[in-house]
Amino acid sequence: MAPRHAHPPRLTAGRVILRIFIVLLVTLLLLCAFLYGVIYIVCRGPSVTARNQFVLSVRETSAIGFLADLVLSKEEIAAIEMQPEEVTVETDVSLIQIASPSENDTESAADAWGYTDEDGDGLILVPVAGESYTGYMLIVLDPMRVVLGYSPQDAGYRGYTVAEFAENFGAVAAVNGGGFQDPNGMGNGSMPEHLVVKDGQIYCGDLGVGHGFVGLDDKGILHVGLANSQEIKDKNIQQGCGYGPILIVNGQPMDDATLTSGLNPRTAIGQRSDGAILLLVIDGRRATSLGASYKDLAEQMLAFGAVNAGNLDGGSSSLMWMDGHYLNNTAAVIGVRPIPTAFLVMP
Repeated sequence: MAPRHAHPPRLTAGRVILRIFIVLLVTLLLLCAFLYGVIYIVCRGPSVTARNQFVLSVRETSAIGFLADLVLSKEEIAAIEMQPEEVTVETDVSLIQIASPSENDTESAADAWGYTDEDGDGLILVPVAGESYTGYMLIVLDPMRVVLGYSPQDAGYRGYTVAEFAENFGAVAAVNGGGFQDPNGMGNGSMPEHLVVKDGQIYCGDLGVGHGFVGLDDKGILHVGLANSQEIKDKNIQQGCGYGPILIVNGQPMDDATLTSGLNPRTAIGQRSDGAILLLVIDGRRATSLGASYKDLAEQMLAFGAVNAGNLDGGSSSLMWMDGHYLNNTAAVIGVRPIPTAFLVMP
C-alpha cells in the first residue's frame, strides 16, 4: 500500500489575519528603525550644517517637532534654535512714496522693477524659485486694496481657510496671516497667537506682537517692528498682525542671527518704495520644493524692491488664493487648515 502523505493544516481566517498583522508590524518597525537611523546620522554625523538645518526645520512645525528630541537633548536643541531678542524698529515712512492711480498704470509699460500689469487689474503675479524652493510673488499696485481678514474669535469656533476668507470678504486674492494657537498640531484656527488689528481695532492686545509686527496705516504705508498696542495706535495702524521675524527694515535686511531658520513653506508681506504691496508664498515639504529659509524670503523681497518686509505664519498654513483656486500646495497631510487671519486683496 502506498504511503499516505499528510496535508498541511488549512489556514483559518484568523491565522491569515494574524500573519498579515505580523508582516505589517515588522514592516512598520523596520521603517521606524530606518527613520531613526537617518535622523541619528543627520544629527550625530560630521555635518553641523545638516544637523542644524534639520533641527530648525522640524522644530518650526507643530506636528513633527518631536523628531529632533529622539536624538538630541533639550539643551542641544535649545542651543541650535536660540532665538534673537525681539527687535523693535522705526519705519522710515519717507522712503515710501505711494504712486497715484495714474502713475501705477503700467498696462502698456514696465514699471521701475521691470514688471507689467498686462491685464490692467492692478495685480502682477510672478513665479519665483531658488535652490530649494518654488513659489509666487503677487504685486498689488495699490496698497489701499490690502486689508486683514479676521475670523470670529471664539475658542470653540473653527477659523477660516484662506479660500473661505477670500469668499467671505469678497477678496480677489488672499494669503495667510499671523499664527494661531495650535497645541500638538490640533488647533482649530480660531485663536490668534499674537495681537490682531482689523480696521483700526486692536484684538487680543495682551498676546503681544511676537517676533515682528507688520501693519498698514491709514495711508497704506507698511510698518514693521512696532512693539506694543500703544505704538500701533500712535502710528494709526488699520490692518496688521504680529508674528515675525522682520525681514527687511528701511531697505536693509536683518542680520544673519535674526534670519537663521530651517527650510519650510513660507509666507511674507513687503512694500516697495512706490507703495506696492508684495505678497510672497513659498511651497515646501515636497520633492520639488523643500522650502525656504528666512534669508531666502529676504533675498526675494529685496529682488522685488521691498523697502520693508516681514515673515508671516508658515508651514501648513502657507497658501495663496487667486482666481478661484490655490496657486500653491498645502503642506498639511490633513488638508487645508483653518486660520484666524489672512491678508486680503480687495477688488
